[in-house]
Amino acid sequence: MRVALLEDDPDQAELTRRWLTNAEYSVDCHADGGSFLRAVRRESFDLYVLDWVLPDLSGIEVLQKLRSEMSDFTPTIIVTAKNEEQSIVRGLEAGADDYLVKPVRQAELVARLAAVLRRSAGLSGGETKLDITPYAISTGSKSVELRGVTVNLTNREFELASFLFRNAGKMLSRSHILEAIWGIENKSVSTRTVDTHMSRLRKKLDLREENGWKLSAIYQHGYRLEEVSS
Repeated sequence: MRVALLEDDPDQAELTRRWLTNAEYSVDCHADGGSFLRAVRRESFDLYVLDWVLPDLSGIEVLQKLRSEMSDFTPTIIVTAKNEEQSIVRGLEAGADDYLVKPVRQAELVARLAAVLRRSAGLSGGETKLDITPYAISTGSKSVELRGVTVNLTNREFELASFLFRNAGKMLSRSHILEAIWGIENKSVSTRTVDTHMSRLRKKLDLREENGWKLSAIYQHGYRLEEVSS
């Protein structure tokens, strides 16, 4: 899982990065709002962790830009020393999915991240079924059906299809796809592999407007699976 961290205190940023890395997250750190926003326009992430008080844009301002200007609804946790109820409500109303008050504790941070990611994926334990007309995805049997007919997919292709549908409408960078599907440690895999698998999956799932879905390549960035209006 990829996390983009916005924290201007270098010691706290390094500590948080170490905690999350130990919990098997990949962490991209930024010290100011401008750098953070440029990064998320360029790359894609599973979750954002934003400090509230920053030297340029506040974490709340960054969150508002993400939600309103960029239509980016990536799950987000606000971290701050502000513990008044009014501040917590303001953060949640700005679009945060959760709120942590400093000093942050390692176990709580990791648990909150996991909980937010579970909620965003609609997971509650056990087998999960996604009914996305005309497709049906089952995590238990690792199968995808198109109008009731099972599509013959490899395990890798199933993981890729599931990842795309869970992130429908979101631009996914090639490096994000590589980390999510091939593993963070597998740096030897070429981005060309992503393109090959995407082409194969587009054909197998018949991802075209007639079926209500379109898989598009985003030049120099990655891919986006989006629903097409009838």
